[in-house]
Amino acid sequence: MKKPQTGANWYFVDESGDPTFYDRHGNLIVGQEGCSPILILGFVEVNDPHPVRVALAELHKQLAENPYLQGIPSMSKTNVAFHAKDDCPEVRQAVFGLLRSLDFKAQFVVARKKERVFQTTFHGKEERFYDHLVSRLFQNVLHRHTENHVYFAKRGSSARQEPLEKAIQAGISAFEERYKTQVQTKINVSAQTPVGEPCLQVVDYMNWAVYRAFVKGEVRYYRFVEPKISLLVDLYDHVNYPNNWYTHDRPLDINKISPL
Repeated sequence: MKKPQTGANWYFVDESGDPTFYDRHGNLIVGQEGCSPILILGFVEVNDPHPVRVALAELHKQLAENPYLQGIPSMSKTNVAFHAKDDCPEVRQAVFGLLRSLDFKAQFVVARKKERVFQTTFHGKEERFYDHLVSRLFQNVLHRHTENHVYFAKRGSSARQEPLEKAIQAGISAFEERYKTQVQTKINVSAQTPVGEPCLQVVDYMNWAVYRAFVKGEVRYYRFVEPKISLLVDLYDHVNYPNNWYTHDRPLDINKISPL
């Protein structure tokens, strides 16, 4: 293992989809209205988040002052924070255009919500399912810099921070076991809102592009930001396993993955 690079690196983490499998009566509802067929966990990483924050703030200002966009209902939310699902098409185009110019890399774990896997591997516990994705996402990255700052999009209770820290440590332990080494870098984990941390708006958009490709078969957003994606793992695509991972050298072909 190479010696870690001296200095800090930042990771901004969010999800797309949900970890839900059942309704309150215990009925399987995966893929039904309001329950996604997949859960995506992704991060964008940067060596310096300041230029990204400044660029997003400038775009916010430009769009808020654009008379063509005045009166669009979603602009009330957009003016607070960019959110791909809620933003109007004109805003979405502007944000994706900005993303192409920013200096960051992205990685994703896509988990198909298979009931058999959920029950046998995670004992029907949504938290275990989610935390496993956290472990996989960070398994091979936190040894590269001496200091690492991980920001999760804040959702629900702050009591989730300790399990997320443990999930990250589980990923590090798997890395150590595989490569017979020890990771001694510093890792700080915290939760923040997309308003408080604008870089979380970037991973929101990147996740949305991946989700549209997998669930809707709409790949144009994914292709537009594909140069930013260094790794995507389609975790439970057992048809293509062990070749269910994609990089710049092995680009994703949405027509060759197994159906959801």
